[in-house]
Amino acid sequence: MRRLPPLHALRAFEAAARHRHFGHAAAELHLTPTAISHQVRQLEEVLGVTLFHRYPRPIRLTEEGAALYPAFRESFDRMAQAIADLALHNEDRPLTVSVTVAFASLWLMRRLPDLTRQTGLNLKIEADNRPVDLSASDVDCAVRYAHQPGAEDRWVPLFEDRQVPLCAPDLVQNISVESDADVLRLPLIQYRWTSEADAAPTWQRWAQAAGLAGETPNVSQHYSEEINAIDAALAGQGAILASSALTTSAVAAGHLVCLSQNTLPGRVFWAVTRSGHPRLNDVERFASWARSAE
Repeated sequence: MRRLPPLHALRAFEAAARHRHFGHAAAELHLTPTAISHQVRQLEEVLGVTLFHRYPRPIRLTEEGAALYPAFRESFDRMAQAIADLALHNEDRPLTVSVTVAFASLWLMRRLPDLTRQTGLNLKIEADNRPVDLSASDVDCAVRYAHQPGAEDRWVPLFEDRQVPLCAPDLVQNISVESDADVLRLPLIQYRWTSEADAAPTWQRWAQAAGLAGETPNVSQHYSEEINAIDAALAGQGAILASSALTTSAVAAGHLVCLSQNTLPGRVFWAVTRSGHPRLNDVERFASWARSAE
């Protein structure tokens, strides 16, 4: 085990020896000259030698200080270079982003060329419906869906969402849908909500919000995954309550049509990364682009 003096004292000595001035060393390390002097004296006490001639000013290295300084300077230079090399390596490698399968397929993939063109970022997409543990993986950030940010990590808001009743235009080509009650008479598609089941966007909740509490929606198809339920709606198999964010492109292209102005509140999409992550600036660039691309 290495027996070394406190690192802060070593840094104070190296900076003071390099500048030959306690005040200049203090400015570099964001300390006071008194703090630098105190830390140097702490190092002198640990080593049992005097490192500087303090008087007459300016300060000068003693023989012992002059012998130690080159080794300390080289060590700090090597550490600074290693950190710079690591930062360069991190900037060169793709930014790894964890997303759900639905978010990857329906929102992110079609926008990747625009992301690269506008930001220069190169993404590595980890599509998985299981939440990733950011502290135990090489994932740089994860797109999460929640009302409020969590207590840990750094949560950067992307955009808010709504749950909208949609279907393929062919489904209602020969059917009159003039009211919310008419929507409930269509074949209905439901998918399993994996968190906070009491807030799941069910057709029953939508009926209550639309003032149709007495109606009993008849769900004809159930899916475990959101993306499969949306695919079924795109194929004309029924109406679905779906994320407005994930279906924007399909609605704009005319593949899905909105059935009612009554919607259910959704949550917020967030880009979540570890606090102090070395690529926080890249995560912020990704988040800023996502807000504009929404």
